[in-house]
Amino acid sequence: MSQSRGKYDFYIGLVLAISSSLFIGGSFILKKKGLLRLARKGSTRAGQGGHAYLKEGLWWAGLLSMGAGEVANFAAYAFAPATLVTPLGALSVLVSAILSSYFLSEKLNLHGKIGCLLSILGSTVMVIHAPQEEEMETLGEMSHKLADPGFVVFATCVVIVSLMLIFVVGPRHGQTNILVYITICSVIGALSVSCVKGLGIAIKGLLAGKPVLSHPLSWILVLSLVICVSTQINYLNRALDIFNTSLVTPIYYVFFTTSVLTCSAILFKEWQHMSIDDIIGTLSGFLTIIVGIFLLHAFKDINFTLSTLPVSFRKVDHLGNGSVPSSVYERFNHDEENQTQGSELPSSELLSLRRNGSLSNF
Repeated sequence: MSQSRGKYDFYIGLVLAISSSLFIGGSFILKKKGLLRLARKGSTRAGQGGHAYLKEGLWWAGLLSMGAGEVANFAAYAFAPATLVTPLGALSVLVSAILSSYFLSEKLNLHGKIGCLLSILGSTVMVIHAPQEEEMETLGEMSHKLADPGFVVFATCVVIVSLMLIFVVGPRHGQTNILVYITICSVIGALSVSCVKGLGIAIKGLLAGKPVLSHPLSWILVLSLVICVSTQINYLNRALDIFNTSLVTPIYYVFFTTSVLTCSAILFKEWQHMSIDDIIGTLSGFLTIIVGIFLLHAFKDINFTLSTLPVSFRKVDHLGNGSVPSSVYERFNHDEENQTQGSELPSSELLSLRRNGSLSNF
């Protein structure tokens, strides 16, 4: 009975996680459209500290969509482990990339599409090999985990790093470096997921008739979650307003997933019970995601699509068979005439310079 119940919970969590990705992926597009509309009106942009987006309907539609996604995500954490729910957020990358190409005219080149695919494949590998978290039934067990010295050190480091990024690095480099605001959202997000997991246990206990509302940890988790989510929304808005959505979404996914998996490993001691195969698989999946993000970010300005591949292959094939196209000869003759007519040097000196590589434009 318990095994069938575990499978039932697993599939509920899986469906909720997929629904969450769909809502969140769409929310990026709606919020970006609202921010662009405000920019056309001349309002102070969110990236410059403005809050005019609070009066924009499209932004609120995006916020509601993200809220629905977060609610579904919240529920998914109550039914399934974080190591399953968090990597499935890669689906929001695909949804956002597809919708942005239709509604925001943000084109992804071939490298970007391969990068998105690699990110999804890498997250799938991580799900397959991810460690299983320790089951907890009561808030007392959760409070014991939160008081662990390892998690206390981790949470302290997250708070210190976030404060440094917000008050020191952000004002100087936030407008030019895409990683600043995204890092703030990601590391704070690791703490918010821990709060969500604890509140999921509290809600289950409340439905079972347990006096969870009298437990102080419940209210501490609620307050912490409000602070973390508010910070995430603020700095995610700034990142979306300044940088391309097709870049913000996948980079945020990688950083956020890494932070959550690290937090879960420290909080629930998941890696202690992993086999060597699962460790290698998890690390391989993570590196695959990193390669995908690199392809997406490093080659974003190169106009390279699938339609250009056949032309390149045909040219290489002709050259490999020894049949050089006539256009090459025409260009050769044209350059020869221009160089000969435009220079007063004797032909013997021209030949000598060409051999020495001085006439580099040939």
